[in-house]
Amino acid sequence: MPDSTFTLTSTEFTEGTKLDASYQADHDNQSPALAWQHPPQGTQSFAIAMHDPDAPTGGAGWWHWLAINIPAHATALARNAGAADGCGMPAGVRQLRNDGGSLGYMGCYPPIGDPAHRYIFTLYALDLPKLDLADNATTSMAGFMVNAHCLGKASLTAYYAR
Repeated sequence: MPDSTFTLTSTEFTEGTKLDASYQADHDNQSPALAWQHPPQGTQSFAIAMHDPDAPTGGAGWWHWLAINIPAHATALARNAGAADGCGMPAGVRQLRNDGGSLGYMGCYPPIGDPAHRYIFTLYALDLPKLDLADNATTSMAGFMVNAHCLGKASLTAYYAR
């Protein structure tokens, strides 16, 4: 049974609110500050993802960010931790290519005129200290492995429209 005390929060937005344009891919394109508390017992590492299930991709949505091997002692990521060079991440963290084809965080970019899209940030508590994935691993393969080792997860959803 998931631990309902495992939470993910941000000082920059709250659950269900609208993101401002600074999170847009062609503006500041910086990942938000995120913090968490009360991970499940046995957590040995974390993974973080941002997904837009409303992207017009035929049902797959759009993976904007996936980072793995966040150490178990971490409790937060600073704003722009998802920069492509990884300089804001704890040592050992690996960012995978987003659906735009680049490493790190890719900001919001829904089609003009679309209703607001959901941007779901999910933190996964994992039962192993490191996921060993091939250098060319896709976000789908990484997502499969993250879910196979997930002890619990905490999510935070925001909305954005252009």
